[in-house]
Amino acid sequence: MAWKAPTPALAEMSRRFFPTGSTRFGLPPRGRQIKGQGRMMGSFTAAEHAAMKWEGVDDKLAKMVSMVNLDYAPERRRVREAFKDVQLQIDHPLFKMHYSGVKTMESIEINSKGFEIFSKSWFPRNSPVKALVCFCHGYGDTCTFFFEGIAKKLAASGYGVFALDYPGYGLSDGLHGYIPSFDSLVDDVVEHFSKIKENPKYQSLPSFLFGQSMGGAVALKVHFKQPQAWDGAVLVAPMCKMGEDVLPPWPLLQLLTCISKLFPKMKLVPPKDIAEMGFKELKKREQASYNVIAYKDKPRLKTACELLKTTQEIECQLAEVSLPLLILHGEADVLTDCSVSEALYEKASSSDKEILIYKDAYHSLLEGEPDETINLVLDNIVSWLEKRCKKTE
Repeated sequence: MAWKAPTPALAEMSRRFFPTGSTRFGLPPRGRQIKGQGRMMGSFTAAEHAAMKWEGVDDKLAKMVSMVNLDYAPERRRVREAFKDVQLQIDHPLFKMHYSGVKTMESIEINSKGFEIFSKSWFPRNSPVKALVCFCHGYGDTCTFFFEGIAKKLAASGYGVFALDYPGYGLSDGLHGYIPSFDSLVDDVVEHFSKIKENPKYQSLPSFLFGQSMGGAVALKVHFKQPQAWDGAVLVAPMCKMGEDVLPPWPLLQLLTCISKLFPKMKLVPPKDIAEMGFKELKKREQASYNVIAYKDKPRLKTACELLKTTQEIECQLAEVSLPLLILHGEADVLTDCSVSEALYEKASSSDKEILIYKDAYHSLLEGEPDETINLVLDNIVSWLEKRCKKTE
């Protein structure tokens, strides 16, 4: 499609909300290409989130990371491989926890759509697996950073933990941060976890969904597609509705929705500092920058529209949630609406449901809170899983 100049009205609104030197109404300079990928629609390099000095990282590695374009999986994999030993040294409770007897496996497999999907699993080494916990990560995230510590805690408690990076995220194929269809993403998750559950080793075991933030929306969508397939779900700050502080003003939202039909991959949504809004403790907020393959640029237009549409759909389907449910939410969360988690608890048709609201806590309950809160939330999750496993015996 040939590019057309914006109307004066659109151009004026663009200058008003996006004053930072965008070219051609937010598009990258013409002619810029990536070998094998065609014309780029606004690349994102690690330099944009490497402004701070990483403690414990030598200049050579920092320079290498800052020069890499993270739009596509091969470079994200290279950066992660170079940085993963540094990540393990971070002074964060999820990395400081040492569990003996946990084994891990990583793999990359091609799914039915031809995408290379990265996945990882954690198991108790010296005891039988009690149940399966299938994890759905949040927006921009990967299953290879903070979740490592969460997964090891669960595996040390006797659970087989399985996670994947969605297409376009982490170490899986796809344009970084791009969700052309949320329902298609959910189909990818269903396909991946169904293969695991069909393994004869696991068919007799209880299975639970575990979703954080956007992953909470993914988990609920998986449940809607497979209403009888799961024995419960743990939802941490689920994205059932975005906080008002995250959404652009209504007129701008309508404008962006229209533009997304022409330029779905464009990065034009006004950025918010997600770490600042989601992490309560400053030190832990800074440690989030070590997640070097996370998507931290402006949301792509189609992605933002898909997320908004998904939350609107879920908000209308709360009564259809019928599986055993544990909801955990920070009272001071401004990224996802805590009141909708409370509405989910009230409206869900499940007879086995529990909600825990943590006073003054932010969005990132398991990553950005004081150590004692993080440990409390982890213990609450393990305790709930233990009780549900006993019910299924």
